[in-house]
Amino acid sequence: MSTIPARAAAPNWQLKQPFGWRSIAILLIVLTAASLSAQRMQLDRMLVEIGHFVLDFTGQAETSQVGRGIESVTGDMFPIAIAERRPVDLIEGFDETALPVWSRLETVMVETTELDPDTLQMTTISSERRFLVEPVGYLVFVLGKMLETIEIAIWASLIAIGLSLPLAWLASENHSPHPVAYVTARAFVSMLRSIPELISALFLVLAFGFGPIAGILALTFHSIGFLGKFYAEDIEAANKSPQNALRATGAGTFTILRLAVLPQILPSYTGLSLYILDRNIRMATVIGLVGAGGIGQEMKGRFDMFQYDRVGTILLVIFLTVVALDMISARVRKRLVEV
Repeated sequence: MSTIPARAAAPNWQLKQPFGWRSIAILLIVLTAASLSAQRMQLDRMLVEIGHFVLDFTGQAETSQVGRGIESVTGDMFPIAIAERRPVDLIEGFDETALPVWSRLETVMVETTELDPDTLQMTTISSERRFLVEPVGYLVFVLGKMLETIEIAIWASLIAIGLSLPLAWLASENHSPHPVAYVTARAFVSMLRSIPELISALFLVLAFGFGPIAGILALTFHSIGFLGKFYAEDIEAANKSPQNALRATGAGTFTILRLAVLPQILPSYTGLSLYILDRNIRMATVIGLVGAGGIGQEMKGRFDMFQYDRVGTILLVIFLTVVALDMISARVRKRLVEV
C-alpha cells in the first residue's frame, strides 16, 4: 500500500515593504534640512519676485523689480552696435591715405566747456573734430576677439589631451606600474579638477599678466583633471578578455594598451575630447572676465562702461558661435559612429 507524502508547509512569504521607519526618518531629516536651506537661500523671495515678474509681463501688475532690472539693461542693449566711430586724433599712427575698407572720415562740430583763465568763467567753445567711421568696425573687432577665444580653447584642449593620455595610464588601477604611482596620479587629477578655472585664472593673470597665456593654462589645468579621471576610468572598464589573451602570449603593458584597450575606448575618448573642446570654448568667454584674454575681457570692459549695445553684440556673437560649434561637433560624432 503506497503512502501519500505529507503536504509541505507553505512558506511564510511576505512582501518586503519598500519604505520603513528608517526611510521615513531620513526623508523627514532631508525635508527639514531642505526647508532650512531654502530659507537661507531666499527661495521664498525668489518665487515672489518671479511671480511679480510674470504678473508684470502679462499685464496684470504695474511693475516689478525683476522687470525693471531687465528693462534697464535690454533697453540700452538693442539695437546692437555694429559700427565703430573713433576720433582721428586718438588713433595712433593714423594715415588718412590708407583708410580701412568701407570706412570714411566724418567732420562734426563739437562743443566743449572750458574755464576761461582771464574771467574765471566757464565758456563753451565750438570746434571741428574728425572721426573715422567704420560701418562694421566693431563687429569685425568682436569677431577677432571671438577667434582669439576659440584659439585659447583649442590650445588648452590639445595640451590637456596630450598630457592626460599618459596620466590616465598612471591613474588606471589595473595598468598603473605601481600603487604609489596610481595614488599620486589620482590625487593630482583630483586636485586639478577641484580648482575652478576662474580661480586659477585669477592667480595666473597675476603671474603672466593680462592676455591669452593665463586663459590657456587655466583651462588646461582643469581639463587635465577632467580628462585624466574619465580616461582612466575608461581604461579600467575595458573588456578584460582581449587583454588576458595578449597577456598570455607574453605581451607587455603598452602592447596590451595599444592593441586590446585603445580600440575599445577610442570612441569614448573622442567624445570626451570633443566635449572638453566645446566646454573650453564656453569657459574661455568666462575667464576673460578676469583678464585672461578673449572676448570675455572685452565684454567686461564694455559692461563696466555701461555700453550695453556693445555687450549685446558680444552676446550675440557668443551665442551664434556656440550654436555653430554644437552643429559641427554633432556632425563629427555622427561620422565617427557611422565609421
